[in-house]
Amino acid sequence: MRIRSLGVIDDAVVELSPGFTAVTGETGAGKTMVVTSLGLLLGGRADPALVRIGAKSAVVEGRLGIGPRTPAAVRAEEAGAELDDGVLLISRTVSAEGRSRAHLGGRSVPVGLLGELADDLVAVHGQTDQQGLLRPARQRQSLDRYAGDAVAVPLAKYAAAHRRLRAVATELAELTTRARERSQEADLLRFGLDEIAAAEPVPGEDAELAAEAERLGHAEALASAATAAHAALAGNPEDPEGVDANTLVAGAHRVLEGVRGHDQELATLAERLGEIGILMADVAGELASYADGLDADPLRLAAVEERRAALTHLTRKYGRDIAAVLAWAEESSVRLAELDGDDDRIGELTGERDALRAELGELAQALTDARTASAERFAAAVTAELAELAMPHARVSVEIRQTEVAEEADGIEVGGRAVAYGPAGADEVELLLAPHPGAPPRPIAKGASGGELSRVMLAVEVVFAGTDPVPTYLFDEVDAGVGGKAAVEVGRRLARLAKSAQVVVVTHLPQVAAFADRQLLVEKTNDGSVTSSGVTVLEGEERVRELSRMLAGQEDSETARAHAEELLETARTGR
Repeated sequence: MRIRSLGVIDDAVVELSPGFTAVTGETGAGKTMVVTSLGLLLGGRADPALVRIGAKSAVVEGRLGIGPRTPAAVRAEEAGAELDDGVLLISRTVSAEGRSRAHLGGRSVPVGLLGELADDLVAVHGQTDQQGLLRPARQRQSLDRYAGDAVAVPLAKYAAAHRRLRAVATELAELTTRARERSQEADLLRFGLDEIAAAEPVPGEDAELAAEAERLGHAEALASAATAAHAALAGNPEDPEGVDANTLVAGAHRVLEGVRGHDQELATLAERLGEIGILMADVAGELASYADGLDADPLRLAAVEERRAALTHLTRKYGRDIAAVLAWAEESSVRLAELDGDDDRIGELTGERDALRAELGELAQALTDARTASAERFAAAVTAELAELAMPHARVSVEIRQTEVAEEADGIEVGGRAVAYGPAGADEVELLLAPHPGAPPRPIAKGASGGELSRVMLAVEVVFAGTDPVPTYLFDEVDAGVGGKAAVEVGRRLARLAKSAQVVVVTHLPQVAAFADRQLLVEKTNDGSVTSSGVTVLEGEERVRELSRMLAGQEDSETARAHAEELLETARTGR
């Protein structure tokens, strides 16, 4: 990795070799920034406070060896990244304003993609992870991860049934708690539908009645106008001397007909006058029919106005016109059917809820059985690891228990008992430690000293490493609180793990650092920064000096040097 402007690091290159790499240095020298840098490359949260004072941004670049057909390689190539002979280039930039950018194989990618790749590439374990493992919920998750498909398969089925049960319970609660409101809504809908059904409106009826009312209200004026127009066209029988339009047009037509053979233009005009005469005769006939058929019946007008009033009552309450009223009635009928079906729906949901609770009980029992079987293997594996870490008499066990509830309605039935349950089943999982023979098993948070707790956690992580392998493991001071012979055993165990994976350890313990295949020293310059020369690979005499400093705080102490050389020899021959 190359790290620039991150925390105390100005510009430094960190070369992590295969096998076991130990990162050492004085407190505050910047060792944690190495862990932080790797976290950024793996999609960790970008904190602008990490940017070195005076710099515009912090940049971390890394070269990761990656197999050509591994899931991480496939995912990277899908994102457009290019692999250079099995090497994947990753870059992460964090600005002082908080903006973050990521590049993968030469392509800009979302930061979240780096997090997806991290699961297959690197496992990071630190003090925060130790504290997290003290929580029972985290311990259950850890046991489930160790168990693999034996727990994952029933857990997936349980989780799906649990989600459905929550949805059913929510809907059932809404139906029962809102029964009064829904009943009132149904009554209002039923009243409106009854009103509309009693009126029996017809689409477009309101417009037709409005036109008829207008016509009936002006019947006399309309009849008088139609009669006068008819007389103007066809003549008035009571006035034989009067001149009408039909007579005049007919006379003009006869005059032109007499000479039409002499000129084509007049012949055309004569034909048009003939057409006008025919049209005028038709219009006159229709006017006569209209006047004869017009009924100024006040009773019909009253009936029309009454019907219009009934329709106006509907449109005022249910829609702007009869079409909207009928649309409201159709929608309300569907809604009323839903509301009227509440009782049936409540019965259906109640039955489904009971069936789901029974199913959850069976699945929870299957989870308990699978976890119990895995817990025995897990406890035996961790106990064996503790023997390798200078705790030969310690015993780890896993307690799996359920909490009984008074009412079955508050839980599910597992093993003939009503127990509390959650999204991951009914089990509470807790790691117990008996540090020596005769000591009762107690929760690891209460039953272990600081050094014992670190070794228990390291043993747990090593067991996980065997079941969930990744190419690289990073341990950030997980050996805190350990010393003496126990520290030597921690270093030996990490060296064994490094035979099958790359292991990077940030440590203050010389006993651990001595087992590393490569030791990196992080040190500040006089101005308090870490430059490119501030991260060095220690070889030979330099490594002895650093181990002496870690042992006694004095690089030139002959006693410390002798002890450091002895540690290196022990590490070389005792792996």
